[in-house]
Amino acid sequence: MSIKEYRDMQKRCSSCNFCKWIPFDKVKSARFAENCPAQAYYQYNAYSARGRFQLGLCLVNDELKPEGETQKVIQSCLSCGACDVACKICRYNLEPYEHNLELKREVVKAGNELPVQTKMAESLKEEHTMLIGRKMADRDAWARGLSLTDARAESCDVLFFPGCQYAYERPEEARKAVRVLQRAGVKVGYLFDQDACCGGRMHQMGLQDSFEKAASANIAIWENVQAGCIVTPCGDCYHALKRRYAQLGQKKPVLHLTELLDQLIKEGRLTFTKRIEKTVTYHDPCHLGRLGEAYEPWNGHEKKIRSQIVTWEPRRPRYNGVHGVYDAPRDILKAIPGITLVEMERIREYSFCCGAGGGCRDVDPELSKWTAGERMEEARATGADVLVTACPWCVKNLSEAHSGMEVTDVLTLVCEALEEGE
Repeated sequence: MSIKEYRDMQKRCSSCNFCKWIPFDKVKSARFAENCPAQAYYQYNAYSARGRFQLGLCLVNDELKPEGETQKVIQSCLSCGACDVACKICRYNLEPYEHNLELKREVVKAGNELPVQTKMAESLKEEHTMLIGRKMADRDAWARGLSLTDARAESCDVLFFPGCQYAYERPEEARKAVRVLQRAGVKVGYLFDQDACCGGRMHQMGLQDSFEKAASANIAIWENVQAGCIVTPCGDCYHALKRRYAQLGQKKPVLHLTELLDQLIKEGRLTFTKRIEKTVTYHDPCHLGRLGEAYEPWNGHEKKIRSQIVTWEPRRPRYNGVHGVYDAPRDILKAIPGITLVEMERIREYSFCCGAGGGCRDVDPELSKWTAGERMEEARATGADVLVTACPWCVKNLSEAHSGMEVTDVLTLVCEALEEGE
């Protein structure tokens, strides 16, 4: 779509302000009631989904250009989808999340992408990763010495897709993930020199062409891979593969690592041997949780009931976050002997973002840091010893908030309880 195709939707926004808060019946305190990090940080309506609809209409009417302060507002969106979930509590005919992404694409179309975004796109094209400075030649270093099935030539139970964070910055965790799966009897395959970045962050930042080129290249390779499913330990990769790749024709089933681990535990193929006496709280990654719903193909149009109420013909898929990955990581934590799980106020589809999404770590680092700090304050308020999550981007950003609270991922606790070392 183009921004002009959102005109009717922009005009339909009723300025109810639901996009700024978690649903009112879920609010437990005023301190942790907001849902949009950019709106909460800048305290200005333009940063909310409501304000972005109004801003988008100004662009359509040629009253603004996607540059300067307007560009700053647009690129501050963390692409976390919290506004989208809140809006759909009472509305069926608005798509705030997709509109926010379209605004970012409008900035790029106008030639106003930031230098850091250009560098990331160049790195993706040349080195097949958006992590600037990393080399494709080093991507499979983490896998060396492991008894991995070569998915380029052999069939396997699962194709392991580590993502850039695990491949380059958390290689020991990638190795542990593979060993745990192999311990359960899973035949794990890997693409070695054909493994490449999912490109999902390009999509989140509005660089659609770069994303589609990366995605199409991966999909073409996967068509020749004989694997039961693709498994990734990264929340960002999960959303890209589960939702965005499916829009481009990717048909292989996609699982997050926690989904597979939960299944193996419940089947008795993994048995914990060590108690971990800790009280933990769990942070739902945005792209694994509310944005982790499967893609549903749809081809239809708007129609009005009694010339007034806008709806869709045929019925349009309603992505409201309910069917994301929430139970698997929690069930794993509850299965580990000695672990006590306590919840934060904003959880599941109403979780507050870690601050790493939408490319904001690079384009709006102060907002990113503040958002991580807010989430860690909420975690500390539970009285837990450790914040646990299931995405390396969340681990990275929340750890850098320097709250004094330990931050780790589900896999680390699983390995500890299995006494699975390096």
